[in-house]
Amino acid sequence: MDLLLPLQLPPYPFKISDQNGQLILFDVIRKKNIVITPEEWVRQHFVQYLIRQKNYPKTLIKLEGGHKLHGMAKRSDIVVYNPAGEKILLVECKAPSVAIDQKTFDQVARYNMVHKVKLLAVTNGLKHYYCRVDFETRNYSFIEDLPNYKEI
Repeated sequence: MDLLLPLQLPPYPFKISDQNGQLILFDVIRKKNIVITPEEWVRQHFVQYLIRQKNYPKTLIKLEGGHKLHGMAKRSDIVVYNPAGEKILLVECKAPSVAIDQKTFDQVARYNMVHKVKLLAVTNGLKHYYCRVDFETRNYSFIEDLPNYKEI
């Protein structure tokens, strides 16, 4: 398994180093070095995509935020907020080897029971899916592309 597998996202100039046989990169959101796993590789690319291509402010992005679901501790990969502190985007990241299927969408939908975010994204770095959630009608619809930050 190649940890630095090319993804269907633009390449970014990550600062990568080898520390005791583990590949490490500097996470600009958490402001610390992170061990690169396949899922982390996807998460870091998607964060850069949000910042550089979609103009999401770095200061409004939170990674691996904890929450409770049915009394159990869970973690959301990426949550983006607006300046008022309201959650506007929830992103679930998977390793490239993990197929995105109904189980993946069920997971993000369960997380969204807590977050109540109107825009969801699911990615394994190779395929990306986006949808808008309408809480009044209890429906969601897939959209072709993730909106730029100013369009939300």
